[in-house]
Amino acid sequence: QVQLVESGGGLVQPGGSLSLSCAASGFEFSRYAMRWYRQAPGKERELVATITSTASTNYADSVKGRFTISRDNAKNTVYLQMNGLKPEDTAVYYCKVLILIKDYWGQGTQVTVSS
Repeated sequence: QVQLVESGGGLVQPGGSLSLSCAASGFEFSRYAMRWYRQAPGKERELVATITSTASTNYADSVKGRFTISRDNAKNTVYLQMNGLKPEDTAVYYCKVLILIKDYWGQGTQVTVSS
């Protein structure tokens, strides 16, 4: 079965960095686009970054120039490197894959940006 397991969240001061990982299993990882989403308290879940099967990337305007999505197909893992973190980046971060018509989500990892 498809499984996505995020890790790497935590508490960081404004301006700091964190690197999130999402380990995938149960499907042919290299064939699928992978996405990172986030959901802040009281807000809707929003798309943060996408990486396609050919490693093309796309970012939300709010994170462009600060976040970098990447993938390692040998490790079945997608990453989100977050630099220049701001308090408004505080959220639960999720990775997601769409296979056929079904979305699969990880359990999420909390990122808190605060002094």
